[in-house]
Amino acid sequence: MNDKKTIKIILLITGFIGVGIIFWWMSNDPTRNFEASEAGADNRGAGDSVQAVNIGEIIREYNTEYTELSETWPRFRGADFDNISNSSVKLIDKFPAEGPKILWSVELGEGHSGAAIYKGLAYVLDYDEEKRADMLRCFSVVEGEEMWARGYSLNIKRNHGMSRTIPAVTEDYILTMGPMCHVMCLERETANLIWGLDVAKEYESEIPLWYTGQCPLIDDGKAIIATGGKALMVAIDCATGEKIWETPNPNNWLMSHSSVIPFTFGGRRMYVYSAVGGMVAVAADGDDAGQILWETPAWNHSVVAPSPICMPDGKIFMTAGYGAGSMVLQLSESNGIFSIEPLYEYAPKDGLACEQQTPILWENHLFGILPKDGGALRNQLICVDPSDTRKVVWSSGKEVRFGLGPYFMADNKMFVLSDDGTLTIVKPSTQSYVQLDQVKVIEDGHDAWAPFALADGYLIMRDSKTMVCIDLNV
Repeated sequence: MNDKKTIKIILLITGFIGVGIIFWWMSNDPTRNFEASEAGADNRGAGDSVQAVNIGEIIREYNTEYTELSETWPRFRGADFDNISNSSVKLIDKFPAEGPKILWSVELGEGHSGAAIYKGLAYVLDYDEEKRADMLRCFSVVEGEEMWARGYSLNIKRNHGMSRTIPAVTEDYILTMGPMCHVMCLERETANLIWGLDVAKEYESEIPLWYTGQCPLIDDGKAIIATGGKALMVAIDCATGEKIWETPNPNNWLMSHSSVIPFTFGGRRMYVYSAVGGMVAVAADGDDAGQILWETPAWNHSVVAPSPICMPDGKIFMTAGYGAGSMVLQLSESNGIFSIEPLYEYAPKDGLACEQQTPILWENHLFGILPKDGGALRNQLICVDPSDTRKVVWSSGKEVRFGLGPYFMADNKMFVLSDDGTLTIVKPSTQSYVQLDQVKVIEDGHDAWAPFALADGYLIMRDSKTMVCIDLNV
């Protein structure tokens, strides 16, 4: 056989194979073995938590002796929900030459859950990656000794961290909400379990992206939880676990990462919440407790972490990340009837906006850190007048940028934590940015996003894996 015939045969065979492959490719259904994705199949919907969880089943006891403190930081954003300490304790405005006075540090499971402090004990929700369990851990603030831990077995995967909520603590109770929406209520002094609730299972709630970010609320002996699903919000008697009221959810609004904020306006106390679907206020007391006082779908974004800033004149400031920007709404009341109207909305580059932390209202001005899509002022700390949050009074400047970390005020100082564990002290001002000092607290810090807790001059802060306590006393 000569070379020309051989080449023709090879080309002919190759052509037949090519045609066959094309025919197979066009006729084959690559999805024939796929199953339709249904709500709840990904363990985030239809209320199917899949795992049988025995809330409170694990108890570990370590120590009993600790130094009692007089002050508390009992929940998310402190006693008054404003991230401002009313303590009279004098704090440093400059760090010692040898660096910050770190009393102790402890390794935690990867996450962004902050601490609550009550009478010398710090409570933090942690995920034990080795034991595969959600654990509420109790530490002595001054000594850093672990006192006890209580929790339950739960298999979850890393999802840019795991635990990211702050317990609510009162004289009688401790309330936690875990990454998969498991609520645990304990006696504060004994850590005895009072009751537990699987929110996703009982209310057919959808677990938010990146797990639960809502910090639970105890108000007048009631646990207040924004559930989404079959109810929008519920109140539970902390002493008994009995449901006091459930708010209907006809719009099927979902649970967000935002937390419920109490607010009194127009003679009524209410719980304001930014759900995925819209904003709502639920009556906190009276014969209509648990009923919706007002609602609006005007503010509706798929990822909302900051909580509502409710101002005395009825203005409500809302912000969120991922390009959502911000909105200012006006709440009004007439003869007991409430109405809410948006005043204006804008992109992150056009005014105060925050991705993760809730801004601070101080001296009738708002303070916050712009997100990375905040234009020329991205990642800067800025101050705005609430009369128009699009007008910047001052910024920290292009040379002083921060990240997604927390900030709070105490002793007429603002403390700001950068992603890498650098702590900055700023003098609060409605005129200009005044930096007092700055120091690296957590070496090799990463994703230091958890909110602060402060009592008697002791500051508890953390990055994604390490929690530390700093003595800020003068």
